[in-house]
Amino acid sequence: MILHIYFARRFAMGFVMITAVLFALVMLVDAVEQARRFGSYDIGWQKILGLTLLNTPQTINLILPLIMILATVALFLSLARSSELVVTRAAGRSALRALIAPVIVAFIIGVMAVGMLNPIVAATGKRYLQLSESYRAGGASALSISDEGLWLRQGSVLGQTVIRAWRSNGDASVLYDVTFLSYEPNGGPKRRIEAASAALTTSGWSLRDAKSWPLQTDINAEGNSTFYETLTIPSTLTLDRIRESIGKPAAVSIYNLPEFIRQLEQAGFSPRRHKVWLQTEFARPFFLIAMVLVASAFTMRHTRFGGTGVAVLASVLLGFGLYFVRSFAQILGENGQIPVILAAWATPAAAILLALGLLLHAEDG
Repeated sequence: MILHIYFARRFAMGFVMITAVLFALVMLVDAVEQARRFGSYDIGWQKILGLTLLNTPQTINLILPLIMILATVALFLSLARSSELVVTRAAGRSALRALIAPVIVAFIIGVMAVGMLNPIVAATGKRYLQLSESYRAGGASALSISDEGLWLRQGSVLGQTVIRAWRSNGDASVLYDVTFLSYEPNGGPKRRIEAASAALTTSGWSLRDAKSWPLQTDINAEGNSTFYETLTIPSTLTLDRIRESIGKPAAVSIYNLPEFIRQLEQAGFSPRRHKVWLQTEFARPFFLIAMVLVASAFTMRHTRFGGTGVAVLASVLLGFGLYFVRSFAQILGENGQIPVILAAWATPAAAILLALGLLLHAEDG
């Protein structure tokens, strides 16, 4: 038990140190990228730093499997150099028993990543998107889906416009039973428009069978209402931005994702991408365990045998390969070519079995 605690502490300390180093490196690289991206908007270094802090958790969440591999490599290389692995084997403990503590720590980290880091990434990612849109267009553009339909907000220096639609087509290019509420730059209401449908084109929203009411004070709204067979309203939104907001599962906390999937189905969108993401998040602790097993399969050997650099490189490359396979399976699942469960769970299961096979071959021949 004491030996397990010792290995767990060493592994956790290595994971924290590597995470801190990569966090600082990611912050530096992302700050340069944000300065390049928003340098022409003259927003100041404070806002650049704020955008960097908001975007960094998403990157750390993305490279978590790599951090797990590096932490495992660092642990077993240090144990091999100090001959602690030799002493452990001489005491009658097999390699698989020595892996119990790192595997448990990896599982705990995976659970924390799903339960704690995922909501943080969702919140910071959503805030980053809102701020970046605000700096680009002079006003925030937002999207939300609820039981009352699809809600959009577009903004510019001319004011804000709130858009509500009861449903949409599958790719969000056409909204049905839609209402536009326009506001002055000072926040006062300016105009209300209701239309049978609204299609987003390069020139703006193209409305069909629309009726407009002025909302200024001292004006009879119904008496001054106007009917249009077609009406075009300028827009700062694009189809890509709307689809990105709808189709980015990482922007939704895992605790809210099941309800969000139900609302997507009710609004007429395909929730398959979000279903795959939800199952992938559930499978994340097991994928991190697979990364630990893969890295240990190449590094649980004494340094006197040589080839340490090649072994480390092989473990990192195999980890990258498994990450690529998982991403590829996720894409296949999002496109409906394989079942959702298979897209999320096949790669972690196969990776764990592959790593166990390598470990058993290395230990028992």
